[in-house]
Amino acid sequence: MRISFKKSNRTLIVRIEGELDHHTAVETREQIDKEINKNNINKLIFDFENLQFMDSSGIGVIIGRYKQIKGLDGKVAITNPNPQVERIINISGLHKIIPIFKSVQSAMDNM
Repeated sequence: MRISFKKSNRTLIVRIEGELDHHTAVETREQIDKEINKNNINKLIFDFENLQFMDSSGIGVIIGRYKQIKGLDGKVAITNPNPQVERIINISGLHKIIPIFKSVQSAMDNM
């Protein structure tokens, strides 16, 4: 798993590559929280273009960050999930509270 960040004003784009599962969830959560707190972030975009797999631990990471950002009166979006990851998002019901976009730019335009 590899994670990278891009900041634009108060928006944080989180690119996760590889797998977001019980082996990587804690480290991922800690890194994202550090970036949110350090940069006064109120908009968060998860870019899953290169995410191959996600399990319930990954859903937990997303939900936790969603609650954190909502507490700051902010918004969260997901972009570019592959069909397998999108299926997990839909089964979990996450798509009902966090919008999914085809690109980072479209997410930014709609936040």
